[in-house]
Amino acid sequence: MGSGRVCGGGTFARPFSSSSSSPHLSAPPGPPTETASTSVTDTVNGSHHFKIDGYSLLKGMGIGKYTASDTFTVGGYDWAIYFYPDGKSLEDGATYVSLFLALASEGTDVRALFELTLLDQSGKERHKVHSHFGRTLEGGPYTLKYRGSMWGYKRFFRRTTLETSEYLKDDCLLL
Repeated sequence: MGSGRVCGGGTFARPFSSSSSSPHLSAPPGPPTETASTSVTDTVNGSHHFKIDGYSLLKGMGIGKYTASDTFTVGGYDWAIYFYPDGKSLEDGATYVSLFLALASEGTDVRALFELTLLDQSGKERHKVHSHFGRTLEGGPYTLKYRGSMWGYKRFFRRTTLETSEYLKDDCLLL
C-alpha cells in the first residue's frame, strides 16, 4: 500500500559546556570566559495508508468536495489526507483530482516535509509520487501554522488519465 509521509521536527538548544564568572560585581582581569552550545534538530518520520474504495461513487460529488482519511499522529501532531475526486478549485473544472495533507490538531509553526504517493496496482511499481524529501527547498520545510493548514496539489493527476490507469483497480485507489 502507498502512503502520505510526514517528517516534522523542532529545534532546541542544549548546553554543550559552559562556565560562569563569580557573583562579584567586578572580576579580576584574565582570559575571557569561553562557552559553547549545540542546536539539535529532532525529526520524526511517519506514514499513513489511505484506501479509497468505491471511487466511482465519489466522482461527480462536486468541485471542492472531498473524502478524508482517519486522522493519524506523527511528531505529536494529528494529520489527515484529503482527496478531492473532482478537484479542489473551480478554475480547473473537475479536470484533475486533488490531494492534500492537512494539520488536524492545534499547533503553531509545525515544520514538515511531505510525500504523497498514489500506488500503481499493476505490480510494476510505477507509483505517482510527489515528494519534497531529498529536494533542497529555499525556505526549508513547510510551516503549517494552525489546524486546517493544508499542503498538496490542486492538480495531482488528470482525472481521465487516472480513470483509465493501473492506479485504479476494482474501483479502488491506494494512497
